[in-house]
Amino acid sequence: MGKENWTGGPAFPTGTQVEQNNATGETTIHQYLSDGMSLRDYFAAKAMNGMYASDTEDWCLTESYGVDLRAKDAYKMADAMLKARES
Repeated sequence: MGKENWTGGPAFPTGTQVEQNNATGETTIHQYLSDGMSLRDYFAAKAMNGMYASDTEDWCLTESYGVDLRAKDAYKMADAMLKARES
């Protein structure tokens, strides 16, 4: 599986913007250098947001074990979401 397939590609890519000056007819091309965050990271962030929003336990916000576990679970969910997109 290639890197782009693994990450889902960029979630918020930026690229080239072409701007036309109507007064002068001059065209300006702006090149941006960022591909944005990966779709995998975006899905993981959304999954983690849902996990914390629905949790009633306060320990998971302070204990490193809870935080690490949630982060891993969020990426498992993101990977499942990317896999579902392929089918």
